[in-house]
Amino acid sequence: MTPPRQILHAHFSLPPGAGSQGYEQLLTLAADITPHVQPLPPDAAHLDITGALRYWDRGAKGICDLLRIRALALLGAEVTCAVAPNRMLASMAADTTPPGAATVLADRDVAAWLRPRPVAALYGVGPKTAATLTKHGLHTIADLADAPLPALTRLFGTATGRALHLHARGDDTRPVEPQPLPRSISVDHAFTADCLDPDEHRRAVLALAHRLGAQLRDAHQAAGALTLTIRYADRTQTTRTRTLPAPTQHTRPLVACAYDLVHLLGLQRARVRAIALRAEALISGAEAATQLSFDPAAERAEVVEAATDRVRARFGPNAVKPAALAAGSR
Repeated sequence: MTPPRQILHAHFSLPPGAGSQGYEQLLTLAADITPHVQPLPPDAAHLDITGALRYWDRGAKGICDLLRIRALALLGAEVTCAVAPNRMLASMAADTTPPGAATVLADRDVAAWLRPRPVAALYGVGPKTAATLTKHGLHTIADLADAPLPALTRLFGTATGRALHLHARGDDTRPVEPQPLPRSISVDHAFTADCLDPDEHRRAVLALAHRLGAQLRDAHQAAGALTLTIRYADRTQTTRTRTLPAPTQHTRPLVACAYDLVHLLGLQRARVRAIALRAEALISGAEAATQLSFDPAAERAEVVEAATDRVRARFGPNAVKPAALAAGSR
């Protein structure tokens, strides 16, 4: 008899300065527990521990404790764990687990745990979908699970309607797929208190884009895409990715793309805990095509950028900063 799947969602709270190298170390540590590890950059992973339970002769809670103790010993990293019968439920359970704790959701408890939750908490339901569902009287996941499938397909189309119907019943057939960590460079900013000010959100993103551009140039890399991750006060998060018009290591197009992502997320009333910006689809800076520019402002920006890099190399990373950041520094 095939044992039921047990999927562990691990969220790593890395110590300051650990960065992407620390994240890679934690993924290697997780792979020592089970070979079935799927990275979820920048700070999480899914582990299929179905076989590891027998190998380690431990229950799901014991595997969580093993991962947490090893991560603490290796890097001083705190790990929030949630185990459930599939990836969707594990991720949802992790969102409700206190930092550094562990939740184990047994198969027999899924319906009682899932059905009372609001539809906005369901995997794949964004703000627009949630608004449409509540407009039609579907406020909880139970309402959605009990709704007629034809009604959902009329509202959202065949594929999305069927997916919502399955997810509301706790079904998710996605496997954990071990894969190499995508090549990326990431930077993040944690606010000292939950931040509701859109101007502060934009200032943080501006600072991150400048840091990211400097790291790309120092590493002689160019980014083909940017990913912005917003973590909120309730420990949920939103992630958006945009492909750049051309691979670049220059700050000006990185800032423009990052601002577009902020605008796309609409954070006017959001209580933001932290912001991360990740450069993806990296290629060698030497391989990035140099576009002829007829924009004098862009050419001047690159000249200033090169001078700034020389100053940073001599006097440190904070020797030069944009006026918008210097004006608000304390």
